[in-house]
Amino acid sequence: MDQTNTLLLMLGVLLLAGVLASTLSARLGLPMLLIFLIVGMLAGEDGPGGIQFNDFSASYFVGNLALAIILLDGGLSTRISTFRVALWPAVALASWGVIGTAALLGAFCTWLLGVDWRYGLLMGSIVGSTDAAAVFNLLRHSGVNLSERVGATLELESGANDPMAILLVTVLVGILSGTQAATAESFVLQLVLQFGIGAAVGVAAGRVLAELLRRIRLAEGMYPLLIVSGGLAVFGATNALGGSGFLAIFLVGIIVGNRRSRATSHVLRVMDSFAWLAQASLFLLLGLLVTPSHLINHVYEATLIALFLTFVARPLIVAVTLRPFRFAWNEIGYISWVGLRGAVPVVLAVFPVMAGIEGSKLLFDVTFVVVLFSLLVQGATVPWSARRLGVEMPRRVEPLESKEVWIGRETVLSLVAFRVDERSLAVDVVPADLTDARGRPIRCAALVRGGRPLLSPSATPLKVGDEIWLLGSPEQVDDLAPLFGEQAQSGHLSVRNFYGEFVIDADSSAAALDATYGLGLSEAEVAGTTGELLAARLRRRAVVGDRVGIGSMELTVRSIKGNRIASVGLKMSQRS
Repeated sequence: MDQTNTLLLMLGVLLLAGVLASTLSARLGLPMLLIFLIVGMLAGEDGPGGIQFNDFSASYFVGNLALAIILLDGGLSTRISTFRVALWPAVALASWGVIGTAALLGAFCTWLLGVDWRYGLLMGSIVGSTDAAAVFNLLRHSGVNLSERVGATLELESGANDPMAILLVTVLVGILSGTQAATAESFVLQLVLQFGIGAAVGVAAGRVLAELLRRIRLAEGMYPLLIVSGGLAVFGATNALGGSGFLAIFLVGIIVGNRRSRATSHVLRVMDSFAWLAQASLFLLLGLLVTPSHLINHVYEATLIALFLTFVARPLIVAVTLRPFRFAWNEIGYISWVGLRGAVPVVLAVFPVMAGIEGSKLLFDVTFVVVLFSLLVQGATVPWSARRLGVEMPRRVEPLESKEVWIGRETVLSLVAFRVDERSLAVDVVPADLTDARGRPIRCAALVRGGRPLLSPSATPLKVGDEIWLLGSPEQVDDLAPLFGEQAQSGHLSVRNFYGEFVIDADSSAAALDATYGLGLSEAEVAGTTGELLAARLRRRAVVGDRVGIGSMELTVRSIKGNRIASVGLKMSQRS
């Protein structure tokens, strides 16, 4: 009993220390995951905690469990609309990108470490994929609003590249241990099984779980447990069938998250906590597993490998992969830089240790240094690099609170609260005029001023600091959100500087635009609309923030409805 209580005490203290330390993450400019990793290292055998822990089997089990929950949560938060612009680029990075990175880095490791090429390729395969836990956490909590094309590509890549990395590592471990032959046929067969079975089971199970959420009635707290238990069952079953459990559970999350029901909001709220706990536990455990004094012996080689991966292998492969999809060079540069390594490479480095491969501890130590480098250098510069490379968008106006109101199984309304900022467009506007404009069937449910609700909310002019509650369809409420936020962000991210002072309808005539500003358009271009002109000049699927320079003007995609450009921002080109 004493040992059990001591273990529970240590686990509680470690988790509490990680939670408290994470509050310093933003102030110090360090990723939260790195904080947890450091706390685990301090608690380990070389730190003041002095905890002796070297159970690689337990670490492998916990790592798989935590990564499954993290991918499930990541899928739940991924909108299906991101597939419109990022599916095929992400698939290319998650397949060819992983292989190409592993090959380049493997050749470098073979030369640097003076080892057999299979050993070097194993090293490259272990750190060749980006990490879902690190990417999801940093992109969603960095405070940076990225271009949809860039953010979606990074998230989908990190969620989908684990099968390829696991397959490469498994095959190479089998070859080095003498339990598997190195044939192209066996590799292709395993690749097809991993992706094919993982995708098929994930899609089928996701539909079943989504339908269960719609049809059964449970206590609110039970819905998240239903999804977690179902997701883990899918994860285990897919792995047992020879497929990729990671891909399957990620797809389950995407399907459940996008087939919304009255239970979905409960699932999303609780799953964020589950994913946070999984990330914290995983990185604390990995911090305990490593012996910092051993890392010093290989820090030189590991640093060179990290530098080659960050500045040569990853950028080269990303450029070759994404340029055919017409990604701009600044987008390629950012996606290259935010190829974060985290828990996945460390968990993969456990494979050769458990298989008893000679020199496997060297692989583990080098991998850990590469992960530390990635989190410390790349992770800490996510916001800075977004600004430098010009992939940051003006911040969205987020509601103070948001709740879903379901009427039956199909109809959903959003009840959201906004605070009226000093420079917002809603100041001195009567809510009834604001919500009824342009035929919006939205109603002001409440208006709170000085902590007290007003009796006539719809007829009272809005003042700075007011909190207004609106009830309407989710799309209509989203359309009103920019009216309540700060309109004067500084520098190039101010709405006027970014999009331009003029807003025109995408269905307006391109001929009229040409006549007004003398753009020198061709006969084919003046025959269409402004939206068609912008789409043709982009030569790729448009997202908000895409811009082209035409003559003395810059045209910027300001909003998109469905698959069409809805409105365009106009400003004088800086080149004019």
